[in-house]
Amino acid sequence: MTSLLAGLSLGLSAGITPGPLLTLVVTRTLSRGFAAGARVAIAPLLSDLPIIVITLLLFNAMPPWLEMALTVIGGLFLIYLGVETMRSAKGATLQALGGEPATANVDLWHGMLVNLLSPHPWLFWIAVGSPTLTHAWRISPLNAAAFLAGFYVLLVGGKIAVAFGVAGGRRYLNDLWYQRLLMLSGALLCLFGGLLLWSVLTLFLA
Repeated sequence: MTSLLAGLSLGLSAGITPGPLLTLVVTRTLSRGFAAGARVAIAPLLSDLPIIVITLLLFNAMPPWLEMALTVIGGLFLIYLGVETMRSAKGATLQALGGEPATANVDLWHGMLVNLLSPHPWLFWIAVGSPTLTHAWRISPLNAAAFLAGFYVLLVGGKIAVAFGVAGGRRYLNDLWYQRLLMLSGALLCLFGGLLLWSVLTLFLA
C-alpha cells in the first residue's frame, strides 16, 4: 500500500507539473484536438523503459557529460518544435483542427523524443524513482509493480486530463485567440528549450 501511494503521489506531481512534455500536450491539443494531445501524453509509457533500465544499472553513476549532452539536444529539439508551432499559428483556423491520420505517429514520436531528450525524467529516476523502486522491489516484486502502476496511472492520466480540459475549452475560442494561444504555446516550448541550454551554459560559466 505504501508503494502504491508513493507511486500515485509522485505520478500526480509529475503529471501536472509544467514542463516540456506537458507544454507539448497542450500545443498538440490546440493544434489537432484531444486525440493528438492524448497521444503525446502516453509517450512516457513507450519511452521511459530505457530511462528506467539505464538509471537502475548506473544508479547515480551517470557521467556529467551524458546529462549535459541530453540537455543540449533536448533544448535544441524543443526550440525547433516551438518555432514550428509559431510558424503554423499564422493563418491557423479552428475549422482546420483535427489533423490528418498521417500525423498520429508524428505526435507520438515527438512526445517520445521530448521525453527521452529532456533531463527531467532522467533526473527523477536517478534521484527519486530508482531508489524508491529498488526499495519496493526488496520488499516484494508486487510492491515494485504497485509503485510503477500508481506512478504511470497518474503521470499519464494527469496529462490526458489536461488535454481533455484544453480540448473542451477550444469551443470558446475564435480564430484570433486560437492563433495567439498557438503562438504562446510555441513560445513556451522555445522558453523551456532555452532554459535547458542555459542550465548547461551556466555550468561552464561557473
